[in-house]
Amino acid sequence: MKISNKFLLTGDEIMQMACPKNKKKYENGLPDTIVIHYTAGRSAESSARYLSSDDVRASAHLVIGREGEIYQLVPFDTISWHAGESSYGNRTWLNKYSIGIELANAGVLNKVGNEYQAWFGKKYQADEVLQAVHRNESKMRYWHTYTEKQIEVCQQVCDLLIGKYKIKEILGHEEIAVGRKTDPGPAFPLDKLREQLLLQNRTDEPDLMEVDGEVIANSLNIRGGAGVHFSKVALPLKSGTKVKIVEEFNGWYRVKVNIEGWVSKGHVIIE
Repeated sequence: MKISNKFLLTGDEIMQMACPKNKKKYENGLPDTIVIHYTAGRSAESSARYLSSDDVRASAHLVIGREGEIYQLVPFDTISWHAGESSYGNRTWLNKYSIGIELANAGVLNKVGNEYQAWFGKKYQADEVLQAVHRNESKMRYWHTYTEKQIEVCQQVCDLLIGKYKIKEILGHEEIAVGRKTDPGPAFPLDKLREQLLLQNRTDEPDLMEVDGEVIANSLNIRGGAGVHFSKVALPLKSGTKVKIVEEFNGWYRVKVNIEGWVSKGHVIIE
């Protein structure tokens, strides 16, 4: 697999699907972010056809199917409409900064007897379901799992994009549209994927800084390292808390308040 002339190439598993409604190009130096989604649809092909339709005000660059097949709708130099109303750090409306990757996945499921049903009626067996708490929620729900092949192909594609473009962030839709979107959800190993990819491609020193910031989330966890797998080091910071930002790394800020720790970058604004 390789990127040539703004498209993925190699083999029958990569299919190009015309999406002429997307025409606007990125500004110089962009894209620098990848956003991961789930389709909440029946299949990769049906979702790709839907997103490429002229009368649908949504699209994506890629749709990755459950067998690892890839549909490319929009070339990588062109803005797609995958993020919608969104914000992260000091940025809003992230379409103009990011490449959107959709993975075929039913999303949230409801338990019906011994099966689990998607919003569109299809039922799944227990071996395709994960019961977990979403990063932005507090209650257990049922989630459609991803296949190993999907995750493997997604990682390969992200690695290619990092090598080709100046990608600095890999985010979930759930992180840029908190409260509005839940994809890719807890069944997708988002933190592990971006830590592996961004750390292995990182050759520069951490971005040291000394600026003032303010917490904009209602409740922001502060952790011992740059990732959700690190333990919390204090009670959550409340909205409006003033912090001193001293380092940026992999989508996280190291901050000083009455204690020092790491917080998710998207929930703090620089004053």
